Amino acid sequence: MNVASILFLAITLYTFVVAGRQFSRIYRNIHLGKPELISGHEGQRWRNLLLIAFGQKKMFAKPIPAFLHLFIYVAFLFTQVELIEIFLDGIFGHHRFFSHYLGGFYTFTIGLIEILSALALVATIAFLVRRNVIRLKRFWKAEMTSWPRLDANLILAGELILVCAILTMNSADTMLQQLKPGEYHSTGFLPVSGWLGPLLFKGMPSDWLVWIERIGWWAHVLVVYAFLVYLPFSKHLHIVLAFFNSWYARIKPRGEMSNMPEVMNEVRSMLGLPVDPNATSSETVTEFGAKDIMGLSWKNILDAFTCTECGRCTAVCPANLTGKKLSPRKVMMDIRDRVEEVSAKLHSGSIRYIRDDLKHVGMQLTIDNFDDGLSLFDKITPEEINACTACNACVEACPVLIDPLDPILQMRRYQILMESKGPPDWVPMFNSLESSGAVWQIPEPRSKWAESINE
Repeated sequence: MNVASILFLAITLYTFVVAGRQFSRIYRNIHLGKPELISGHEGQRWRNLLLIAFGQKKMFAKPIPAFLHLFIYVAFLFTQVELIEIFLDGIFGHHRFFSHYLGGFYTFTIGLIEILSALALVATIAFLVRRNVIRLKRFWKAEMTSWPRLDANLILAGELILVCAILTMNSADTMLQQLKPGEYHSTGFLPVSGWLGPLLFKGMPSDWLVWIERIGWWAHVLVVYAFLVYLPFSKHLHIVLAFFNSWYARIKPRGEMSNMPEVMNEVRSMLGLPVDPNATSSETVTEFGAKDIMGLSWKNILDAFTCTECGRCTAVCPANLTGKKLSPRKVMMDIRDRVEEVSAKLHSGSIRYIRDDLKHVGMQLTIDNFDDGLSLFDKITPEEINACTACNACVEACPVLIDPLDPILQMRRYQILMESKGPPDWVPMFNSLESSGAVWQIPEPRSKWAESINE
């Protein structure tokens, strides 16, 4: 094993260890939410996985960005073949390991990767122009502060470097196949590097070409490894989580809101209807809705970490379009930020984050006794959640099946049921529901008309 192989293995091992720790952190953060059983409907879940996650079906509501995204996405998938070869070459010190065994199929595969990489290059430049030159409105909303914009540009810049590295490596290799046929196995004519190599490197000494090919090879490896380590901190985590989020999407009709079993049992009992014995008794419930991330389910948090920050939800939100503060994208970003904040404090282990009524000698900080004096309401204001009309436009628009409506409703339920707060215009409606069973202020119970039927 040569020095280059040892260096490659050392960098690879370090990258996988660091990335593994970060992905483990994401897994733990998602499970800071409450348990929620999501099962059944396997047929629909497979369709979601294949059509939404793999097939990018919902992206095509906007054809131009959909095709641009498709170029990058398909190039990303096929480039993994070349990445596997690079991985094997790095470990065993070979050069183009697969070319010795696949013949013409190898030429076809690498040629296809080059075409897709060229298309990805065009798409990447187009996305950079859309974000930074044209400045599409949904990319410059209030919640898109300097970090979200920088995050997107960093990934696009990395994509540019990656594509240039692939084409540089292949182009230099094409020339070396002619100069050193004994050392560089022929790949056949490749559609991009086949003409780019002679255009850029014709007449260049072989020693220089060897360095250029190695620079392209190492640049490819290092950009991929940097992306792997950076991914858990980026909105591009959706590349991984979109598949899980599509599988675990709640299968229910649009507009159907989840009931609270405790409240439903109380209503059933008042109406003389049978109660659900499996539902938790309302006497054991200490909180309705969600004040903080602990009141949300793990699926809500998975939604937050899957968010692509594309802004399609906010772009169709009627409340946002009429000038109100609500932005479904901001809600998901705020939930994710709050989860990261809580996670960091839990990781510190400081006893100052333990609830005062639960502190005792030797007590360790956990999510169950955590209290830092803050909540989701410090990031998401009542004005935002009360502006929501529950129209499901944001749910329908999301390309990766995120449901921003559910945490909004959970926070609204906490505000109303636990704090007895809400917009003043809603109070008469609640009073009417309680006294007459109708949202209108009528002098008699809503069902009184039915009594005359039996007389």
